[in-house]
Amino acid sequence: MTSDIRKLPPGFGRLWSAQTISSLGDGVTHAALPLIALTLTRDPMALAVVTAAGTLPWLLFGVLGGALVDRWDRRRTMWVADTARAALLATVAAAAALDMLSIALLAAVAFLLGLGGLFFDTAATAFLPDLLRREPALLERANSRLRGAQTAMSGFAGPPAGSALLALGRAVPLLADAVSFLLSALLVRTLPALPRPVPEARESLLRQARAGASYVFRDRVLLGLALRPAVGNVAFLAVETVLALFAHDRLGIDAYGFGLLLTAEATGGLLGAGIASALGRRLGTGTALTCTAAVEGLAILGLAAAPNPYVAGAALGVCGAGMGATMVLGPSLRQAIVPARLMGRVASTSRMLAMCAAPFGAFLGGWLATAYDVRTPLYAAAGLLLTMTAVTASMTSNRRVEAALRAAAPEAHTATPPVAEHTTA
Repeated sequence: MTSDIRKLPPGFGRLWSAQTISSLGDGVTHAALPLIALTLTRDPMALAVVTAAGTLPWLLFGVLGGALVDRWDRRRTMWVADTARAALLATVAAAAALDMLSIALLAAVAFLLGLGGLFFDTAATAFLPDLLRREPALLERANSRLRGAQTAMSGFAGPPAGSALLALGRAVPLLADAVSFLLSALLVRTLPALPRPVPEARESLLRQARAGASYVFRDRVLLGLALRPAVGNVAFLAVETVLALFAHDRLGIDAYGFGLLLTAEATGGLLGAGIASALGRRLGTGTALTCTAAVEGLAILGLAAAPNPYVAGAALGVCGAGMGATMVLGPSLRQAIVPARLMGRVASTSRMLAMCAAPFGAFLGGWLATAYDVRTPLYAAAGLLLTMTAVTASMTSNRRVEAALRAAAPEAHTATPPVAEHTTA
C-alpha cells in the first residue's frame, strides 16, 4: 500500500476538530446538568428521570434514526443536528438566567440532546468510511484519533470545566456547550460533499429499519461486534452501579480518591486508543479484539479481588486500555465491511443493542450487592466478560474478518471519490 493512500485527507482534520470541540462541550454538560438538577430537587427519582431521559432516544428511535440517516445527506444531518442542539442549549441558558428552570425542562433538554446525538453520531459514523474510502488502515488511525480526543475532552477536560463554569452561574456551562455545538456545526459545513450511497428501492421507513437490523443479525462478524458492547454494557454498568460503594467500604477511598480511580480508567482508555492500530497490525484485527476483550474481563476480576486502592487503580487502568482499543478496532472494522447504503442502520442497531443492555447491568449490580456482597457484582461482571470473549472469539476470528474485508473490497475500490470541497450545504 503506498504512502499517499495512508494519508488522512484534509477533511478529516475538520471532522476531528468538530468532534473534539463538541466532546469538550459534552463533558461540560455531563458534569453541569446533574449539578443544576441538584439545585432544583433532592429527590433521587427526579434526578434519575433527568439521567434516564438522555438514553431514551436510542431505545425508542435507534434503528429508525439509522434508517433516516441512510436516506439523508450525512454532512447536512451532522451540521443541522449540532445547530439544533446549540439553539436548544442557548434557550435553556436563557431560562436559567431568568430562573425559569424545572426538572421537567431539564429532562426534556436531556432527551432532545440525546436525540440530536443519535443523529449526529450515526451520521458521523456513516460519513467517515465514505471520506476515507473504506480503507481499513485509515479507519483505524482515524478512529484512534477521534476516540483519544473524545476521551481527553469529555473525560478529562470537560467535567472539571463544567463544575468551574457552574460556579459562575447556572447559565454559563449551558451557554459554553451551545457555543461548542455551534463551532462544530460551522466546521462540519466546510467538510467535502460526498456522493450519497446508491438508493434502495423505495420502501417504508420501518421496512428499511428492519432490513438494517436483520443485516446485523445475519452476519456473524457484525453480530460478534454487536454482542461485545451489549454484553459489555451489562457487565460495566453492574460495576459502575456499585463502584463508589465498593471503593468506600472495601478500599477506604474518599471522594477525591474516587475521582483519581476514574482518572486511572480514562488514562488507560487513552493508551488503548493509541495502540489499537499497532495491535491490529501485529495480531490481526480478529485476534486483537479477542485479546482486548479478555484483558477487560481479567482486569475486572483483578478489581474484584483488589486488596487496596493501588491495585484497584491499576486494574481499572488496564480495563480502560482494553476498552479504548476495542472501541477503535470494532467500529473501524464495521465501517470497512458494511455497505455504504446500510451504514447508518447497522451502526444505530449496534448502538441500540448496547444501550438497551445497560439498564439490565445496573439492576444486576444493585441486586447482587444487596443479596450477597458488594464484591459479587464485580466477580459476576468479570465472568460475563470472559464468557462473552469465549463466545464471540470464533465469530470475529482473523479468518472471518479477512473474508469479510475481501468481500467488501469491491465496493471500496469502486467508491466514487469525494467531489470538490465547498462550504455550501
